[in-house]
Amino acid sequence: MACTARSEENMPTPHAEHLPVLVPETMDLLAVEPGMTCLDLTLGAGGHSRALLEASAPDGIVYSIDRDPRALEIAGERLAGYGDRSRRLRGNYQDLLALMQAQGVERVDRIVADLGVSSMQLDDPERGFSFRHDARLDMRMDPDSGQSAEELLAEASESELTRILRDYGEEKRARAIARAIVAEREREPIRTTSRLAGIVEEVQGPRARMYRIHPATRTFMALRVAINSEVDGLEQALRDAVDLLAPGGRIAVIGFHSLELRIVKSVFRDLADRCRCPPGLPVCGCGNEDVLRLLTRRAVKPGEAEIAANPRSRSAMLRAAEKR
Repeated sequence: MACTARSEENMPTPHAEHLPVLVPETMDLLAVEPGMTCLDLTLGAGGHSRALLEASAPDGIVYSIDRDPRALEIAGERLAGYGDRSRRLRGNYQDLLALMQAQGVERVDRIVADLGVSSMQLDDPERGFSFRHDARLDMRMDPDSGQSAEELLAEASESELTRILRDYGEEKRARAIARAIVAEREREPIRTTSRLAGIVEEVQGPRARMYRIHPATRTFMALRVAINSEVDGLEQALRDAVDLLAPGGRIAVIGFHSLELRIVKSVFRDLADRCRCPPGLPVCGCGNEDVLRLLTRRAVKPGEAEIAANPRSRSAMLRAAEKR
């Protein structure tokens, strides 16, 4: 069976402008009104921030956070027409309370977070996110801080690499891949995406090349998640975001891989199902009042038309809730 080139998102994507996912569905659930103060936790190329700015016009304010200086630059150009209604902040969304406190903001009306890596990051050969380009192994969303993937692969023990691949990539052959990485780095440092992909392909064997996704997909995803601490601080960040919401405020979160999707689902359900009082009581007597009202009992997924136009949206899932 012939094997065709495959990307991390199951099929190749042209080097085009990043397409934000599930925008109409997100905006319907958020129900943004003119004059509202909104927060985009993951600015990216600015697609969701633009939608928030349009919906909150003429005088609503949108704060947008991103740790990638290139994303801030690109989004800044695209959102320049909104003037000081668009306020872009460099930082990690896991520090959202401190970032907003520095802006003098105590409450916001609407919050959106798109947890996926943007196409402009995946398609930039210099960033080292993708095995579709031969590049140095970096993978940092903030290129000015933290450990690169190259450094992680050079320093991590076999057991630590196994844990990363298993927990963050759900890679069934995590131990074998980790063992091969350690053996290969003794022979020569692993510095490029192509070399890492080749090592993983060798471990996975010929049969793995017959499947729709590339044999190294889970390994690259796991390393990216580990390098950028995408999962470790997500639960607390979501709880902080809910704390920042004004009563009646709404939050919408878009996730892509199973780890983050489970965390979003768990946090929302925990905050929406705290009360243990018998049904029918006029007020809560247990002291564990529900914090959220779920707006999506089941995750919202992209339709066929969006998937056809943007294959990378295939795995996106949207959940939303309202603060009581």
